[in-house]
Amino acid sequence: MEFNITRMSSKGQVVIPVEMRKGFKEGEKLLIIKGDNKIIIKKASEIDSKLKEDMEFARRTEEGYREIEEGKYKEYSAEEFLQKIKRWSPEK
Repeated sequence: MEFNITRMSSKGQVVIPVEMRKGFKEGEKLLIIKGDNKIIIKKASEIDSKLKEDMEFARRTEEGYREIEEGKYKEYSAEEFLQKIKRWSPEK
């Protein structure tokens, strides 16, 4: 594992040290993942479809929790909920 130290500018820009840039090209899209006090940078081209699905699920889940906290939800009985699910599912 390699490590180096860099700084963040007042504009939020971070310089990736030249030794760490091997394998990355100018203009290449990067995925930035933040968790607690960690930031992970990964080439966007290396994201597989499963990760994209997981990220979309996480985004929608977070959005749903935010709406619940804001009181923007409806309460359904189990039967009403099952009826709604049937409408969401594609016909076979």
